[in-house]
Amino acid sequence: MNALSTLVEAVVERPEAEGRTLALLVMKDGATEIEWYGTSPTTLFAGGEQVTEATTLISWSMAKSITHALLGIAMVDGLLDVNDPAPFAPLRAAGQAPRRGSDLRERGSGWRCGEDYEGASVSHCLEMLFSGEEHRGVADMGMYAAALGREFRPGEHWSYASGTTNILCRMLGDILAGGDVASVGAEKRKNAIEQFAKERLFGPIGTSSPIMKFDATGTFVGSSFVYATARDFATFGELYRRGGALADGSQILPSGWHDHARHWVAHDPEGSGPHGFDYGRHWWLWPDFEGSLVAQGFQGQYIFVLPEAGITMVHLGITDTEVAAPLVARLGDIVRELR
Repeated sequence: MNALSTLVEAVVERPEAEGRTLALLVMKDGATEIEWYGTSPTTLFAGGEQVTEATTLISWSMAKSITHALLGIAMVDGLLDVNDPAPFAPLRAAGQAPRRGSDLRERGSGWRCGEDYEGASVSHCLEMLFSGEEHRGVADMGMYAAALGREFRPGEHWSYASGTTNILCRMLGDILAGGDVASVGAEKRKNAIEQFAKERLFGPIGTSSPIMKFDATGTFVGSSFVYATARDFATFGELYRRGGALADGSQILPSGWHDHARHWVAHDPEGSGPHGFDYGRHWWLWPDFEGSLVAQGFQGQYIFVLPEAGITMVHLGITDTEVAAPLVARLGDIVRELR
C-alpha cells in the first residue's frame, strides 16, 4: 500500500465515533486520483445503501459557494454590481439596505440571524429552514431573514449567517424573473433561476445531477440546499481551480472572481480545521494552505480547492462538529501528499 492509499484509508476507515465518509474524490491537475464511496447509515426508514458515483448527496452550506458563482455570472451578464447597494426594496424601504451588496456576502452586514444548529441558543437558521408546514421552512426565507433587522452597523461585526445568503437569492430571483412573487408568481421565479443556473453554470461546466431546492416564493435556498453527485461537486470545484474558466479556457465567472472568493475577511477560531478556518466571500479559507478555497457544509461536507497546486478534493459524509477537526487534519495530509 502506497502512502496516498494509507492516508485515504485513515479518512474512510476512521472509527464510527469520528464520523462516516460517504464519498471522497480527489483530483490533481484535472485528473481523478482518488474516488471512493461508502454506505449510508442504517435508520428507521432505510439502511446501508451503497453510495455510488450516481448518488446525489446534500450540500448543506456548500450551496453558498454555488450562490457565489451564480452572483458572479449575474455580474458578467450585467444584471447586478456588488459595489451597488443591495437591490432589495424591503431593505431600502426600511432604510436598512447595506451600503454595498458585497456586505451580505462578507457576513459584515450586521444582520441579526442566529446560526446555532446544536446548542440551546435561538437559531433563526433552523427556524428559517425547517419550521412551518411539513418542516419545509418559512414560506419566504429571504423576507424572513430581512425582517430580523440589523444588530450591528455594516462592517462593524463579522458573523456567519445563512439568512444573508437567502436575502441575496431572493434579490437574484426578483432580478431574473422581472419581479417579486406578488407580481410574477412563485413558479415563474423558480423557473427563472433554475434555468439561469442550468444554462449559465451547471450546463457549461458539464454537470447534470445538481438539484436546487426552493422556498414557497420560488426563491432558491442558496444557503443550504443543492443535491449533487461527488463528481459534480468536484466539477464545480474545478471551475474555481481554473479561475472561473471552463476546461476549454472560456471564462464564465468574472475575471478574478476566485480571488474575490478567497479575499480574507475574518478568522473563525471555532471553524472545523485544527486551527479554525478563515472566511472570505461565500467560501472558507483553510489557514494551513495559502490560496485555498473551501466550500463547507454541515456535518463534514467539503469542496477543497488549491488552485496553484492543481488540487480539488470533495468529502461528503456525516461528521459531528466536535470531531470535525481530526477529519480535516486527515484530509490535509492527503493534500500535502499530492501537493
